[in-house]
Amino acid sequence: MHALIAPDKFKGSLTAREVADSLAEGMRASGAEITTLPLADGGDGSVDAAVSAGLRHERIRVAAALGDLHTASYAHNACTAVVEIANTCGLVTLPAGHKDPLRASSLGAGQALRAALRHRTSRVVLALGGSASSDAGVGLLSALGFTFRDDAGEILTPDAASLPHIARIEGHSLPGLDDVELLIAGDVTNPLTGPDGAAHVYGPQKGADTATVQWLDAAATKFVDVLSHNGFPAAHAIAANAGAGAAGGAGFAAMLLGGRMVSGADFFLDLLDFDAHRATADLVITGEGRIDRQTTHGKLLSALAARAHPTPVVAVAGRNDLPRQEWAQGGFTAVHALADLTTLDTAADPALTRRLLTQVGRDIAREHSRSAAGARGHAGQRAVS
Repeated sequence: MHALIAPDKFKGSLTAREVADSLAEGMRASGAEITTLPLADGGDGSVDAAVSAGLRHERIRVAAALGDLHTASYAHNACTAVVEIANTCGLVTLPAGHKDPLRASSLGAGQALRAALRHRTSRVVLALGGSASSDAGVGLLSALGFTFRDDAGEILTPDAASLPHIARIEGHSLPGLDDVELLIAGDVTNPLTGPDGAAHVYGPQKGADTATVQWLDAAATKFVDVLSHNGFPAAHAIAANAGAGAAGGAGFAAMLLGGRMVSGADFFLDLLDFDAHRATADLVITGEGRIDRQTTHGKLLSALAARAHPTPVVAVAGRNDLPRQEWAQGGFTAVHALADLTTLDTAADPALTRRLLTQVGRDIAREHSRSAAGARGHAGQRAVS
């Protein structure tokens, strides 16, 4: 048996590489041939996935979500650079998980993007999952050559708190952006503002209470108005685009600069040459921290399962809320949940998660071996008859 193990991260617990290695440890006990392919969909781990695909890993000092300098990374080769908001200025960069939606900024992602442009690749991919900010992308724009001033001419800090005070915008985007294809990788389809916009849908995840959500939405709306009178006449139309609300509006800022939204799942499956790996596999094992009905609607695991067909796909999760009768709809022949094996919270215990994933790997290998043996037995009986 040749198994392709291609999971996403278990968010807050293990990276995609750690998940894949733990499952592989259990499966190898059966003698199976294993290929591991850690995945990403535009969120945490996107740079790591790009490195797994052969891109070069680069470290860089950038501003974390609340402005403190820290070491982040991006990846590049001769053609492509990958920058992610998660490791530059995302939720994981907040001190002790302290959320501050008014002060959190996308500046760090812009700084990493600026560094990536120096490699003169033909395309740059901005992965927008895992963000901490709701700044309508003002931080990103600030790092890429724009200055924002108030009525008195004072330069404003690039965060959400400054949005209502912006009266004048100066500067132009970096020349390097003129010759590069800017791709925005993610699965968010929300516009920037309104009831389905960034603040209302994602603000609470970033620490915004009801009043702050209303304030953020109004601030972003005013910012779009100012942009429309300061060199961006299409700002209102762009703000209404699907994906403009990604990463608290960083998607909107990237679109202002000519960026194009693409499916993060499909982009990384292509970058990692998933189809070629799948072609030699008898079984595909994938997974993520939680599987539910949303998983079957264009998310990474369902996109993978669709491309893997007719190869069987087994899914593994920390928690599974997808009813058995809907497994086939998601493209899964089986779903294994760690929560079914313990009463403890695996999300808070990486060591336990590793052990249980190894156990699940052994279980999957045994089940697949029995299924294969049964299929051979039935084939033999038909041949005799």
